Amino acid sequence: MIILALDVYERKRALKIAEETKDYLWAIKINWPLILGSGIGIIGELKEKTGLPVIADLKVADIPNTNKLIAKKVFDNGADYIIVHGFVGRDSVRAVMEEGSTIIVVEMSHPGAEEFMQPITDRLIEMANELKPFGVVAPGTRPERIRYIREKLDGDIKIFTPGIGAQGGKAKEALKAGADYIIVGRAIYNADNPREAVKSLWGELNAED
Repeated sequence: MIILALDVYERKRALKIAEETKDYLWAIKINWPLILGSGIGIIGELKEKTGLPVIADLKVADIPNTNKLIAKKVFDNGADYIIVHGFVGRDSVRAVMEEGSTIIVVEMSHPGAEEFMQPITDRLIEMANELKPFGVVAPGTRPERIRYIREKLDGDIKIFTPGIGAQGGKAKEALKAGADYIIVGRAIYNADNPREAVKSLWGELNAED
């Protein structure tokens, strides 16, 4: 249930952290920093190094043709999932889903998401229920919003929650609110010992209350 957000630039550092933490992870999520710093080939390297799924968190948000071109390149390089913004509309989201397994952002974890995203969350949930992506992104920093989204979302659609750790989100609270996966970045990759950091989190999540 733990996903590592590997938001670093350096290829060697990324591969080292991935190798150290893989035993306690469900998947690795990479974003623009790692792709820009190490090249798109890092997707395949991470998969080979860890045997784990890789989520390309590019938050794709463009016209259908551009979205399709981006998604195709990412999936051709071995990504298992891609994250796309829903606010660009059904046609743009469908273009990504035609290429592979997709996760739609319905609400983000930072404070600014309350300005423009939260007011349209209901419509984004409706879109997700219609299009049936693999999952959606909901804010781990606001458990009440996870709960709200879970109540309205089709039960087969998974909820991914970023914002756990450095942004203040609590892993157990997110899971209790209805999250399926928690996404943790800085609290693991900036730790003095990333393996011990993720092991401790894994132990906390698997301990009986």
